[in-house]
Amino acid sequence: MHRDRASQMFQTTRRRLALWYATVTAILLLLFATGMYLYVRNTLIERVDDTLQHVVEVVERSLIVEPVAAENNGYRLNIEANFRDHTDTLEDDHIDLEWFNPQGELLWSTFSETLDIPLHKNQPVETVHLSSGYLLRQVTEPITLGNQTLGYLRVSHPWFEVTKPIRQLLLDLSIGITVMVILVAGISWWLSGIAIQPVKESYQRLKQFTADASHELRNPIAMIQTNVQMALTYPDRELQQQQLQVIERLTQRLGKLVNDLLFLARSDSGTIETKQQSVPLDALLMAVVEEQSAIAQQKGLQLHLDFPDADESLTVIGDWDQLARLFTNLISNAIEHSVADDKASAPEITIALTAVQRHNHPYLQIQVQDQGKGIPQQKLPYLFDRFYRISPYSNDTDSKDGTGAGLGLAIAHAIVQHHDGEITVESLPEQGTTFTVFLPT
Repeated sequence: MHRDRASQMFQTTRRRLALWYATVTAILLLLFATGMYLYVRNTLIERVDDTLQHVVEVVERSLIVEPVAAENNGYRLNIEANFRDHTDTLEDDHIDLEWFNPQGELLWSTFSETLDIPLHKNQPVETVHLSSGYLLRQVTEPITLGNQTLGYLRVSHPWFEVTKPIRQLLLDLSIGITVMVILVAGISWWLSGIAIQPVKESYQRLKQFTADASHELRNPIAMIQTNVQMALTYPDRELQQQQLQVIERLTQRLGKLVNDLLFLARSDSGTIETKQQSVPLDALLMAVVEEQSAIAQQKGLQLHLDFPDADESLTVIGDWDQLARLFTNLISNAIEHSVADDKASAPEITIALTAVQRHNHPYLQIQVQDQGKGIPQQKLPYLFDRFYRISPYSNDTDSKDGTGAGLGLAIAHAIVQHHDGEITVESLPEQGTTFTVFLPT
């Protein structure tokens, strides 16, 4: 049921993301289409207006003006000499002319029928509607000679040269936007799935982490509670002493687990406090090996340090405590997974420190190699996962028989990453496992 609710939640989030992607893209496409439409429309109108103005200029230069004898400095336009009786009907690319006297009365026209459109002297460019349904784009120009207005020339052009391409453009844009929105909806669904996948994976890891942490915390707490109840129920001093010792061990185990969880939480949030200082790795490894040697001897194992003979710098910049914890976890892990046999010589765990070049930069390489049972190849990718444990004596997948909570290698991996390094692992069955750490100098 919980899984169904989580799946439904992710599906709802994915649908919302896809809807937002598609909506935003559709709005942008509509804005683009609107801008394109207005640009093309204005361009066509300007082209028609330029054509009309050009016709006016050509006609104006060819007009024949005659003086009027009855008036001093008076002139008139000879209509018969300037215009011919054209009565062509409105056709594609057809330009019609109209001549008006100074009083605005129509004297001559190329239209087959007189247009019931008054002369607008103060509106040089306009679009007019005809009763037949046609639209005309008109330019009205006063013809003057000196201070005398001879009349008005009105030039008309069919509006379909603008409407026809505009309608076709609207159709093309509508089809294109519809197709694009459908494609964007599909792509948005696909992209939202990609975007939400890391969230789903993080959620699954968090859920698994919470379940594992709860399990690891529940066991020592329950054992502490049981021992406290027994101590209260059976007030035997010797028994209480034993139970207090058990409680102390469980408390230490619980405290270590809590500290490990807090360290990983701070590592995830990037709030780990690091003391950047010069750390001699040879001295650090000697200190760690000295601390772990007693545990190794109890298991019949030997710890062997291998340092370079040359006088090389074996120093890195980092936090001494974190690096000590890193190599303590690796060496204790090697001790745990090594098994003493009946041979005369005790098995060795080798800690080798060398200076290497990696990616054209100087690094220090630290290898921790044991002679244990090895780790199956299919389990190697999961070694640094939190709470992942493998029994040192079996090949059972994800065995919980090993000691510890399964956080040691996860903490080691986090420390290496925090120091801009890299950690790898190699293992062969019945031959042992080698952890290799690279730290920049």
